[in-house]
Amino acid sequence: MKKQHRRSDCPINFALEIFGDKWTLLIIRDLMFKGKHYYGEFLKSEEKMATNILADRLSLLEQSGIVTKTVDEQHKSKLVYKLTPKGIDLLPTLTEIIMWSAKHDPKTAADGTFIERAQKDRENLFNEVIAYLV
Repeated sequence: MKKQHRRSDCPINFALEIFGDKWTLLIIRDLMFKGKHYYGEFLKSEEKMATNILADRLSLLEQSGIVTKTVDEQHKSKLVYKLTPKGIDLLPTLTEIIMWSAKHDPKTAADGTFIERAQKDRENLFNEVIAYLV
């Protein structure tokens, strides 16, 4: 993946240059909430991302310091993807997107327990998610 030139120094533009497509946040969702760490696991997501798009977005996330890629110690031919602290910092943002969608999408698949905890006990919810990720 070639390095992109920034269009501006606007903070919204900065985020959109990383997350401004329909796939990147789904990869972060899978890492953060669905326990996925392998390329093949991302391909099995219900949104059916094409392999070239997945490879491109994983590369972008790695270059941006949001994801790390390491060789799996048990399966040397597999790569393991994990969120960095910079990626974990997206937890409040993704939670707000989930909350917004749960409120406005009548067909939402948002987990009711997650929604309730995010509304009533966000600090402990975040601590649990972060402990799982590190």
